[in-house]
Amino acid sequence: MKFKSHLPLFVALFISLPVLAQKTYIHAGQIFDAAKGKMIKNKTLVIEGKKITNVLDGWVAAENPTDNTLDLKTKTVLPGLIDMHVHIESEYTPQAYMGKYKDDDADRAFDAAQNAQHTLMAGFTTVRDMGGTGVNIALRDAIAQGKVPGPRIFSAEKAIGTTGGHADPTNGSRKELMGDPGPRDGVINSPDEAREAVRHRYKNGADCIKITATGGVTSVAKNGQNPQFTYEEIKAIVDTATDYGMHVAAHAHGDEGMYRAVLAGVKTIEHGTLVSERTMELMKEKQTYLVATISAGKHVAKMAKIKGFFPEIIVPKAIAIGPQIQATFGRAYKTGVPIAFGTDAGVFPHGENAQEFVYMVEAGMPEHEALQHAMITNAKLLGVADELGQLLPGYTADIIAVGQNPLDDITTLQNVSFVMKEGQVYKNN
Repeated sequence: MKFKSHLPLFVALFISLPVLAQKTYIHAGQIFDAAKGKMIKNKTLVIEGKKITNVLDGWVAAENPTDNTLDLKTKTVLPGLIDMHVHIESEYTPQAYMGKYKDDDADRAFDAAQNAQHTLMAGFTTVRDMGGTGVNIALRDAIAQGKVPGPRIFSAEKAIGTTGGHADPTNGSRKELMGDPGPRDGVINSPDEAREAVRHRYKNGADCIKITATGGVTSVAKNGQNPQFTYEEIKAIVDTATDYGMHVAAHAHGDEGMYRAVLAGVKTIEHGTLVSERTMELMKEKQTYLVATISAGKHVAKMAKIKGFFPEIIVPKAIAIGPQIQATFGRAYKTGVPIAFGTDAGVFPHGENAQEFVYMVEAGMPEHEALQHAMITNAKLLGVADELGQLLPGYTADIIAVGQNPLDDITTLQNVSFVMKEGQVYKNN
């Protein structure tokens, strides 16, 4: 006697049963409406997978027993923060300048992964990395693939400079180690080499381009503000980057290099310390954004007073440049220069990024505007304004929470108690 198996029918019936996707319900005491710059009380955010699927009035109970409910009724809930200027691979210490001689990529990768975790736990779910060695690209991809925790990274890979300029990786080396780095290494000296350097960044996986339009504070070189590119070189970089779908950020302290960069069409000016009225007016005309990085300026000025923290050649630059950045920011804001939020984390410890909000408010910017720049403005600049920066249906579930209302006390952002990125909870104190 033969028995007929009913297994195929059972499997077919099982497969056809509806599978209830688990949802997460967040009961929020109040949420920040980033578009209006206001708080809205008693809301429920519904998350399914990586997305916010609904924002409901009141505290709505979950529909199914498999759903998850998170009680944030005593918290202020906001979109994940976006920092437009970090250096995820490194962090300045008195030993940092020896790193390029003793650290391998593996060493940098472990440091970078730790820095990324600190950043995410501080509520920054997205960052723009403004230059490293290339490890930043590997870390970006590892985070995107879920291998390690960290913020979403938009990376410039390696910054582009000129020979002896702020981004020349051989500055401070003895003669036999200097060599003659070129476009592949991010060092250029002509418009043709400028175009080649951009193409190398594209080949290596960069999302955007960073140039060092003037001298810098932390490079082992004497001048911290002189122009270091010709207009033609910057224009070649901007035009080539545009062809490859990338925007250009320009590190700049001195005004002449800054003016050339804005005139050539860069999208953001990083630091902008000695900006003139002429250049601010051009930034308004061109809609070029200032990323002031006040935190970095204050930190280097403070650390320069500690003997041995920086090489001696850096100390006078740090003391001269650092203390001016906050006042420059206040002046630019009052003039109407477009503003974006960025900190230069890595110059100071990763995870302390939210101190920038405090400095921005001290300089005269209202709290709600400071928040909007770290959400809507930055999302727009990164080309993801329809995905990040707001708590709306269809947006990515990057969500943070703090204990107080930051519109009343901006310092509360330095104590983030809840972090969700793409629907996954990474922190819930």
